[in-house]
Amino acid sequence: MVGIASFGGYIPRLRLSRKSIVDANGWFNGALRAYAKAERAICSWDEDALTMAVEAARDALADRPRDAFKALYLATTSAPFEDRQNAGIVAQALRLGEAVNTMDVGASQRAGTTGLVAALDAVAARGGPVLFVASDKRRAPAASPAELLYGDGAAALILDRADGVAKFIGSRSASVDFVDHYKGKGREFDYGWEERWIRDEGYLKIVPPVIAALLAESGTRPAEIAHFCLPCTLPRVAQAIAKQAGIHEASLRPNLDGQCGDTGAAHPLVMLVHALQEAKPGERILVTSFGNGSDALLFEATADLPAMQQARRGVVGSLKRRKEETNYPKYLAFNDLVKMERGLRAEVDKQTPLSTLYRNKDMLLSLIGGKCERCGTVQFPKSNICVNPNCRGRHTQVDQPFSEFGGRIMSYTADNLTYSPEPPAHYGMVQFAEGGRMMVDFTDVDVGKVEVGMPMRMVFRIKEVDPQRGFTKYFWKASPAGDVKEV
Repeated sequence: MVGIASFGGYIPRLRLSRKSIVDANGWFNGALRAYAKAERAICSWDEDALTMAVEAARDALADRPRDAFKALYLATTSAPFEDRQNAGIVAQALRLGEAVNTMDVGASQRAGTTGLVAALDAVAARGGPVLFVASDKRRAPAASPAELLYGDGAAALILDRADGVAKFIGSRSASVDFVDHYKGKGREFDYGWEERWIRDEGYLKIVPPVIAALLAESGTRPAEIAHFCLPCTLPRVAQAIAKQAGIHEASLRPNLDGQCGDTGAAHPLVMLVHALQEAKPGERILVTSFGNGSDALLFEATADLPAMQQARRGVVGSLKRRKEETNYPKYLAFNDLVKMERGLRAEVDKQTPLSTLYRNKDMLLSLIGGKCERCGTVQFPKSNICVNPNCRGRHTQVDQPFSEFGGRIMSYTADNLTYSPEPPAHYGMVQFAEGGRMMVDFTDVDVGKVEVGMPMRMVFRIKEVDPQRGFTKYFWKASPAGDVKEV
C-alpha cells in the first residue's frame, strides 16, 4: 500500500505576456501570431530548476520533520550542473540530513513520471517517506513557437506506505525510441521535428495502448476517470486520446498552457498537483506523459485530501501569485538569449572557493544559525560567543535553522551603483520574529514598494553565477511574505 502523503507546487510569479514576444518577433515569423494570447511563467534572474524545486518541496513539507526521509528524487532536464548531484543541493537546502539517499533523473520529458514510478516502487519495497520533486526551467531560441509555449515550474510529492491523500492504484509504461525532439550534447536548445508526425505517429499511437493496459490491469472502467492529466500543447490531441481511451472529455484537466506554459518534465506532476487541489474523495486521477515512450499512473483521492487542499499553496495558489511582465528584452537578458554590456562592476572574478563552500554548507545552503543554550538568544551567523551582552556565553550555541523564520524589514537600500542583473539591487536588515537579524538581499520586490516593517520570508535563490567556470552559487534571500497567497 503506497500513496501520496503530501504535495506542493511552485510557479514563478513573473508571467510574460505572449503578445510581447509576438510584437517583437512577428515581423520574422508571422505564424507566431497564433500564440499571441495568454501568458507563460518565467523565472526571475535568480531562479532556476533547483530554486523552484526547493520552493515546491517546502510547500509539500510544511511542518513535517525533515530528518525522517529515506530518499529525495529530483527530475529535471535543465539541471545547472552536469557533474555535481543537483538533488544533493536540494536536500542540503531542505535540511534532510546526510543519511538521505539522493538521485537525479533526467534526459527525457518523461523523467517526471518515470522517476515517480521508480520512487513509488522504492517506497513499496523499502518504505518511506520519500520526497519526489520535478522542476524545469526551459530555454528556447528567440522567435520560436517553443519560446511562447514553454514555461517554468515545479511540483513535489511526499510518498509513503499509506493511502495518504491519494492512494496509488498502479502504473504502466512503454519505452519507445520515438524522437519528437532532442538536445544533442553541448547544444544550447532542443531541436524539434514536424508537428503532424509527432501527433499522428507519436501521441496517438504510443499513449493510448499504455492507458488501455493500465485501465485493464487495475480493473478501472474509462468512465471512472474523473481527472485525466495529459500534458500536450498540440491542438485537440488530448481530446483525441481521451476519445480513443473511452474517457469522458469532461474529465480532461486544463493543461495550463495559457497560464504557465508547458513546464517540461515537471508538467505531468504540475497537472497532478493541480488536480489534487480540486479533486473529491473517491475520484480517480489518471496521469500520463509522452517522451521516448509513455507512462501512465493511476491514483484515487482519499477522505484525507480536503484537509490537505486547505493547507497547501500548491499550483492553484502559485497561479494566483502573479506579476505581469511585458518587458521582453528583460526575459532575453535573464535567460542569456542576448549579449548585453553589463558594465565594469560586473567584471569581477566570481570564483567560488569550494573548500570554503563545504566548510560553510550548513550556513550557506541550509541557512543554519545558532541558538544559545544558556540564554536562548538566536543569531545568524552562528559563532563561538553569544551576541547577547548579558550572556556572552562561549561555545553554548546549537544549530538553529532560519529558513522558516518570518521577519520584517528594519532598514533597506535600493542601490543603483552596485551591479545587479535587475537594478536597483535591494537589500537590508531583516529582524526575525523568533529573534535574530541579518543583512540580506531582497528578491521579488518592486521598485518603490519596499517599506520598513514589511513582512518577509526567506527563499532559496541564486546568489550569483561564475560565467568563467560555469558555477552557480546559491544562498537565501528575503521575499515579501504577503506575496504568497494561500488558497
